[in-house]
Amino acid sequence: METKRQKQVAEQLRRHFSMILTEEGSFIYGRDKLVTVTQVKISPDLLIAKVYISVYGTENKQEVILELEENYPRLRQALGAKIGRHMRRVPHLEFFLDDTLDEMYRVDELLNRVSEEDRNIKKG
Repeated sequence: METKRQKQVAEQLRRHFSMILTEEGSFIYGRDKLVTVTQVKISPDLLIAKVYISVYGTENKQEVILELEENYPRLRQALGAKIGRHMRRVPHLEFFLDDTLDEMYRVDELLNRVSEEDRNIKKG
């Protein structure tokens, strides 16, 4: 169970990291991809932040995660500049691919297909 402080810090990190990706993202993974921060989960000691990323505009989404990891020092420094007045330490960042929306679209497509097959069975 997350504490109130963890939730506050996670939301603050999500907002600031989203801004950083808006500012720095085109230099890291190119202008042709849309990358958003969907969620941040932070450890109870506030030292590790799991950053969940959603990627659109490319089939190889894991490549974007690798590019973020390659630019880790730059991203962490930029985050430190934004949250330095609010936190003593900048948490260690771990990047994860959030494919929740992709799964949602896939399930929706399957449900539509089943519904269409049911209609065809009832007609014929």
